[in-house]
Amino acid sequence: MSQAEAIYALWFREFKVFTREKSRIITSIFTPLLWIFVFGGGLGSAVNIGGINYQIFIYPGIVAMSVLFSSVFYGVYIIWDRKIDILKEVLVAPLSRTSIFVGKVLGGCTDSMIQAFIMLLISFAVGVYLSPSAFLLAILILFLLSLSLVSTGLIIGSLMESPEGFNMIVSFLVFPLFFFSGALYPLDKLPLWLSAITYIDPVTYGVDGLRTVTIGISQFPLYFDVGVLGMFAAVMFTVGTRAFERMK
Repeated sequence: MSQAEAIYALWFREFKVFTREKSRIITSIFTPLLWIFVFGGGLGSAVNIGGINYQIFIYPGIVAMSVLFSSVFYGVYIIWDRKIDILKEVLVAPLSRTSIFVGKVLGGCTDSMIQAFIMLLISFAVGVYLSPSAFLLAILILFLLSLSLVSTGLIIGSLMESPEGFNMIVSFLVFPLFFFSGALYPLDKLPLWLSAITYIDPVTYGVDGLRTVTIGISQFPLYFDVGVLGMFAAVMFTVGTRAFERMK
């Protein structure tokens, strides 16, 4: 089996597992919809930001949130694969650890991008109407965000021994990444200490890029958002391959 065939086989397994778990797909979409239509709709009846309804304002941030949570928590499947000895069989196969990591990353990105695609398709229900070019740019931004965060989840999963330990570590990671990203508030009038934290949060640039292409509000130039996400994805992907090479 060639390395390309191995990558495809690993990706296809992850894809089949995801599509067979219908409840997983439904619940992954249900929570973002609650944020948009209940939280956003409630505040949107009384709050607008720069003349834009609050529900519309938070829509890009909630789409990024769906990718954030599904991508990072995907790393727990490495632990379950280790527990049922599937990972052991894969690791002893004549495959490079890089190919195994690439297959896993592509599987995780496919899972999160399916959810993101569904969230983009329902944008009209929020009052956001995407042109074909805006839709494609949103897909690019979400893919870079997913690639970096799936890699992050797999790195953590490769170092952990139990799902409970993984969930505890990841919970301390994903909530600050979400709340400091500007998904729920504008970034231009924050106190200095909070601005400093948002600028070092990589999810900030995913949210800002999505907000730029979907509703036309931005804190940074689009090329800067995409550049930061691309560098973050490259760094996490490189670290992830090293982590898999050392995994036992």
